Amino acid sequence: MLAPNLASAPKRVLMTTDAAGGVWRYSLELARGLTGAGCEVVLAIMGPPATPEQLGEAATIGGVFIVEGSFDLEWMPGADDDVRRAGAWLMELEAAYAPDIIHLNGYAHAALPWQAPVIVVAHSCVLSWWRAVHGEDAPAEWDGYRRRTAAGLRAADLVVAPTRAFLRTVEALYGPGLRTRMIWNGRDRPNIEAIERQPMVLAAGRIWDEAKNLKVLASVAKDLRWPVCIAGPGVPGRDDCAALARNVRWLGPLAPAALNVWFAQAAIFVAPSRYEPFGLAALEAALAGCALVLGDVPTLRELWTGAAMFVPPDDRAQLAYVLGSLIEDDDLRTSLGRLAKERAATFSAARTTAAYRNAYAEVIASRSGAIRTLAH
Repeated sequence: MLAPNLASAPKRVLMTTDAAGGVWRYSLELARGLTGAGCEVVLAIMGPPATPEQLGEAATIGGVFIVEGSFDLEWMPGADDDVRRAGAWLMELEAAYAPDIIHLNGYAHAALPWQAPVIVVAHSCVLSWWRAVHGEDAPAEWDGYRRRTAAGLRAADLVVAPTRAFLRTVEALYGPGLRTRMIWNGRDRPNIEAIERQPMVLAAGRIWDEAKNLKVLASVAKDLRWPVCIAGPGVPGRDDCAALARNVRWLGPLAPAALNVWFAQAAIFVAPSRYEPFGLAALEAALAGCALVLGDVPTLRELWTGAAMFVPPDDRAQLAYVLGSLIEDDDLRTSLGRLAKERAATFSAARTTAAYRNAYAEVIASRSGAIRTLAH
């Protein structure tokens, strides 16, 4: 584990987040680690309103200040006005809270005239999503998003991505010369009682998201001896999955504690993703000891080679064959679950927190040194 440079470690971080997906879980995990190390976190929530349960969970973290803004996120169609209004709001938050560093889980607002240094974390982006899902560049209607994202990345003191593969993607899309670093996301195994493994296959994600590719999984479920359970938002009948849903149990959106129970029970976790910059659900499943079957994409290969089985995202026959083989082979399934659990232990929350504290400290020290140089 890296030892943070405590001399320049921030006392207060202003961190943007949204309650719509994995960024929320990432933000709370990191905020918990930072506050445990004595750093206050101002959590600025944008996008869809956080649920009472989400706000309650955030409020249990001592040292976190929660502020909410009603603004569409930068990747939402027609968000230009909200991006500008959110920028003004964020400037007011910096003036009110005087953070030592700005941590943006988005791109466009890095180009604002911040007083504190800025780190941008690249969790995903429309252009890379579009290319992975559609096999072509995003259409011209996304040109404004492209320009805002590129400007934010160039303005940031540091750009962080959760895998080297996704960092290369960001650099290829938005140009060389960015100041970059890779920091793996981290999780710790939840403290739950041992649960007997059940003969089932589990998946998690937004049913309508073509990147998650869950319709492909639903289409092969009828050929499997075990049921397939899928957790996540979406109504199968409205997402064209009803006709494919034989042998599928749709669990709907689950709170983290409830989903952890499903991870603990499932023998196999499958994520046949076309696009996955990191994949927190796979990490959480691995922490629980599930055997992993993953989409054969560079980011998941980077993280899980040697500890998972990989399937080309659109190869239904191969997906059915691999899942069927694991269902029939107890020894292979048990071995894969053990390997996944061992690999997951290397992606600890403490390691992630230490890496971010180091990044913060280096950026703060670099900015301070540049100011001293200009002063002389």
